[in-house]
Amino acid sequence: MRSIRLRILITCGVLVATGVGAWQVLPSDDVRTHPITVGTTDEVTSLDPAGAYDAGSWAMYSNVFQSLLTFKPGLTTPVPDAARSCRFTGGKLKTYQCELRDDLTFASGRKVTGEDVKYSFERMLRIKTDIGPQPLFPTLKSVVAEGRTVTFNLSGRDATFPQKLATGAGSIVDRTQYPPKALREGNTVDGSGPYILKEYEPGVRARLEPNPKYKGAVTKTGGTVVIKYFKDSEQLASAWKTKAVDVTHRQLPPQMLSTLDDTKGDIQIHEADGAEIRNLNFNVRPGSLMAEKAVRQAVAAVIDRPKIVTGAYHGTVEPLYSLIPRGFAGHSTPFFDAYPEPDPKRAEKLLKDADVKTPVKFTLGFRRAATYAAEAAELQRQLEGSGLFQVEVVQADWADFQKAYAGGRYDAYTVGWLPDFPDADNFTAPLVGTDNTLHNGFSSKKIDSLISSTQQYGDRARSTPDFEAIQREVARDVPLVPLWQKKEYVLSTGDIAGSQFLTNGTHIWPLWELDRI
Repeated sequence: MRSIRLRILITCGVLVATGVGAWQVLPSDDVRTHPITVGTTDEVTSLDPAGAYDAGSWAMYSNVFQSLLTFKPGLTTPVPDAARSCRFTGGKLKTYQCELRDDLTFASGRKVTGEDVKYSFERMLRIKTDIGPQPLFPTLKSVVAEGRTVTFNLSGRDATFPQKLATGAGSIVDRTQYPPKALREGNTVDGSGPYILKEYEPGVRARLEPNPKYKGAVTKTGGTVVIKYFKDSEQLASAWKTKAVDVTHRQLPPQMLSTLDDTKGDIQIHEADGAEIRNLNFNVRPGSLMAEKAVRQAVAAVIDRPKIVTGAYHGTVEPLYSLIPRGFAGHSTPFFDAYPEPDPKRAEKLLKDADVKTPVKFTLGFRRAATYAAEAAELQRQLEGSGLFQVEVVQADWADFQKAYAGGRYDAYTVGWLPDFPDADNFTAPLVGTDNTLHNGFSSKKIDSLISSTQQYGDRARSTPDFEAIQREVARDVPLVPLWQKKEYVLSTGDIAGSQFLTNGTHIWPLWELDRI
């Protein structure tokens, strides 16, 4: 019996792994080919890439669909997957061209063409669902397909465009199987990724089998994987304890994580300094209570992050005082500079100066889960304890919660954010740009201008001053309040190899790396 503990340090997408041992006795072929079962609390909102922008859905997409580019562990620059090559042309970062591989087929056997790539992007932008990925492509003006050559014409310079192509938003679908103006219904997919979705029961399980027709960046397509979806962390923890799953990834209960002992049991524990963050977001649409900046600033002045960290999360997260987390170029601490300590008296003055009557009554929405309920209760306690606010907490299942905050039904709501690609741009444009993924109605010409400025530099270090300026503006306007940055944990049984690669700092979930040893 032995335990392997790996600590993986991810800084701007760079992966460093240590402490991997080797087994001396190989299992039988029957054991090696038995499906590996992975447990998670992430949900798949939609099997259609045009219809979801969340971690659970994109984790699925990275296995059953291909994008022109993809990320490999340890690399911050995307590499070709469905494409043979990609590059900017003309020197202005406004025209991006890819040459599609000529040996690709969908799982159905139909050949993948440049027209499928063009159709996938135009369809996603046309459907423009409330919780879809189209906010990632505000500069995409048109897509042209000529044979295997696909050209993306941009309205402005965007050095991060290749990284965006490598996300789930770049998933290529079969144009003969996906309707042009509506999301595809049902529980099947038509992709060309490393895996085929053989069985799927929403919210319960998915069975992925290697795609023998796959061609691309993944050289090892792995074995059969069964994903089990759990409603909450406690159910996932129970499944782990009863050995109903071989691997757990996102999210075990914080209290359990805080007491893990890697010296007991035949297990592997992989811990990563990840980039997942969580924010308290405000609905700033006209007519909302949070449209008044002073109210948002007053909330920011009251919040005590350390108590959230040590209470609801048992020390498994760290306080965050910036839009961009630690480990990314441009990270700074403007919220600590502006609100160094909880200060109810300052909050009271902000409200008084703005002629806002107290207590301010507002709704706080969150995704239904025990940990998030504890977090919401702590926020409610802090805010109401100041005597300045009266908070009604409202919970909903993930799909309903997404629709509710997108529809403006909450005054404030907590949402986690996992980066799609290893660049600070992924924490700015999607979260505080006009028409952002949070659907909170926030728009700032100054921030939009700064975001555009950050995207013009191929040398990403040159964008750091603009990213710092964006964060200062966010701390002034307070469309959201950063709460914490989280470590990632993956648990696996001692006979599983490759589970450390599941914590790679991107949306890509490389299930093909899993194997029995």
